[in-house]
Amino acid sequence: MTSDTTQTEAVATQTGNLRDTITQARFVLFDFDGPVCRLFAGHSAETVAKDLVEWLERQGMRGLLTPEECVHPDPMEVLHAVNRRRPRSDLVAELEARFTQQELKAVAKAWPTAYADAVIRTWSAVGARLAITTNNSPRTAARYLDSRGLAECFTPNIYGRTQDLHHLKPDPHCLNRALNALGAAPSEALVIGDAPSDLYAAERAGVPFLGYARNDRKEKLLRDAGAAHLVTSLETVLLALRGRL
Repeated sequence: MTSDTTQTEAVATQTGNLRDTITQARFVLFDFDGPVCRLFAGHSAETVAKDLVEWLERQGMRGLLTPEECVHPDPMEVLHAVNRRRPRSDLVAELEARFTQQELKAVAKAWPTAYADAVIRTWSAVGARLAITTNNSPRTAARYLDSRGLAECFTPNIYGRTQDLHHLKPDPHCLNRALNALGAAPSEALVIGDAPSDLYAAERAGVPFLGYARNDRKEKLLRDAGAAHLVTSLETVLLALRGRL
């Protein structure tokens, strides 16, 4: 057997495993920002992070952040940092509420992930039950889905950030809430996410994982984290659902 034949068979096996992972899922738990849309495509996350830091400064609380955290481009990191130092405080609750308002504002300029709408509608049409499991506000996800005419594919199964920030992924809390609400065994479900935290949450919940990597950086992060199944375009998922993979 030649090396080319061996390689071809390996690719065929990998494709078959990926196809089975997709088509056998009876319950699909989507991360939101990434697999469904790019929430901050038109309302930059860096601007939101800066807004949160400036709000903290007006409260006289900028000192809770390190110099690096003060200029971090990810608002979620700012929120995490404050929660580590003031867990379950009114300050965290107010900061989270401000972040939610910024997310809601971002919905109007969010970019749909390529093929996501078609994948969601197709999966729903073939009988899978869908849920959103996200570190974003559930209000944000619900508003976006409604704007795309996708709400009926998920409602009421949208599980996102609460003021108990220790429950954010990689904690599997929102995944377990979705599984319980759907009456789903973990082995019958599939998590789709674009970050190692999604993978780790899936592993802790005992749910198979499919990584979505829109660029090389995301792909490396997921592969380094140990993702066994990964796609760089949701077109692959759509082809599998249509029996063309």
